[in-house]
Amino acid sequence: MKLEYDKEVDAAYIYLKFPIKDREVKKTKQVHENINLDFDANGKLIGVEILNATKILNKEDFQVDKQMV
Repeated sequence: MKLEYDKEVDAAYIYLKFPIKDREVKKTKQVHENINLDFDANGKLIGVEILNATKILNKEDFQVDKQMV
């Protein structure tokens, strides 16, 4: 799992699969006004986009390219 944060737009992306290849996301489902889920062709969740991230996540989560195990 990998977390990326873009402070210019206050958005975070959690990669459940890394890397996600071009055109691998086949469906995006909005589950909250600030949260989008990305799915592959098999319906498997591969990524989570979080908008207005500083209002949703903890500050300690915002290290760019933080690798999680």
